[in-house]
Amino acid sequence: MSFMTFQETDLEELVNATRFLAAKGKVATYIPELARGNPEILAVAAVDAAGTLVSAGDRDVRFTMQSISKVVSLSLALMELGEEEVFRKVGMDPTADPFNSVMRLEMIRPHVPQNPLINAGAIVIDSMLPYADPEKAFCAVRDMARRLAGNPRMRENQAVYLSEKRTGDRNRSLAYFLKSVGTIKADVETILDIYFRQCSLEVTVSDLATLVATLSMDGRNPRTGEEVLPPSVCRIVRALMATCGLYDGSGAFAVRVGLPAKSGVGGGIVAAVPGVMGIGVCGPALDQQGNSIAGIALLERLSGRYGLRVL
Repeated sequence: MSFMTFQETDLEELVNATRFLAAKGKVATYIPELARGNPEILAVAAVDAAGTLVSAGDRDVRFTMQSISKVVSLSLALMELGEEEVFRKVGMDPTADPFNSVMRLEMIRPHVPQNPLINAGAIVIDSMLPYADPEKAFCAVRDMARRLAGNPRMRENQAVYLSEKRTGDRNRSLAYFLKSVGTIKADVETILDIYFRQCSLEVTVSDLATLVATLSMDGRNPRTGEEVLPPSVCRIVRALMATCGLYDGSGAFAVRVGLPAKSGVGGGIVAAVPGVMGIGVCGPALDQQGNSIAGIALLERLSGRYGLRVL
């Protein structure tokens, strides 16, 4: 399939057709800085195997990756530690619970997060990164994000980072429980600082589209030509995106859109069409699962109109 079967005008049409749905959602408020977001924003970008970029809507708006950064830290951990070591500490199974649920983590034994794309799982992944210095650990995650997205200037939004750090008590609860049962060995506040900083990495939809295009192309960034990840890592990450990427909304997304994807409460979603393209959207108005309500509708129409689904 050629990416150029659709043009910027096609994307603009889809943005205009789905923007009204944002009124049915709400921006995230549990992180005060995110509550300042504009719920009417909607943007989309796509990057194909040749590195061609097409975008539409509020394409220049910058927002934070939030949980989309989990695919970055997971990719780094798989590169550094290998599949066997990573999945000794986190599971591979989808969850029917919210992304920040404490209950399920306490009920299951051994006490390991069900997958690396929920908050508890991502915190464990950060605790495993083989860097003695937490600054080096964060920089390794940030640099991986930069290489995947082809944006060497990507950096964290300091205001969002500090807002998350001040109000992240649910994540502290998860992390201290994991520490109490021995799943995490390192200092909790140190690990959470890495996590809060990676969630605050600031991007545009074009950055997201390039990042997920790199995962779609088995690790080759189609815009820079760099071989960032081995195909084996990309296959694992895409599989987890397909089953776990939209939390307890993953099943409905797989039925409606049919693409491996990962969302974040900043409103972003990345969707992979393996071997063909990567798509990034942003719509800060969220549904009850914490996923962009207009973004999902846009991806559903895009996938259906152009026969993109792989699931």
